[in-house]
Amino acid sequence: MSLPMTHDEIERFLATEVVARLGCHADGRTYVVPVAYAHAGNAIYSFSHDGLKLAMIRENPRVCVEIDRVEHLGSWRSVIAQGHAEILEGNAAAEASSLLASRLASLVSDPVSRARLEEALTSDAPPFVLRIELTDTTGRVEGTVRP
Repeated sequence: MSLPMTHDEIERFLATEVVARLGCHADGRTYVVPVAYAHAGNAIYSFSHDGLKLAMIRENPRVCVEIDRVEHLGSWRSVIAQGHAEILEGNAAAEASSLLASRLASLVSDPVSRARLEEALTSDAPPFVLRIELTDTTGRVEGTVRP
């Protein structure tokens, strides 16, 4: 039987994971896509090239984020949060890009892929950077191992 996660457990879990599922909704259509992220404060930061996800966020910045880790059906953790997405610009985008580069580059083992990630996030024309302020965050855990 799953149990609710405490606030501290949720915070630790968000800080250790790096892939979330981002749900966007606009024009009667729902779109869910995996995103790499970094967690800081009450927000997660991600990056994206222009496309459907950003078009939907521009129309409706209210999003849902789901992050999980499944070891097996009897041992898993899941956090779901409602949030407000914002496309960052200027210094805020540069600071978030640095946060993303430092968090994600260390997790990419292939040197070529790591260099491409760092270059993309620090170039003169980096991808769009998102800040998602998290609200209404809940988490559940199944199994004996707590986050």
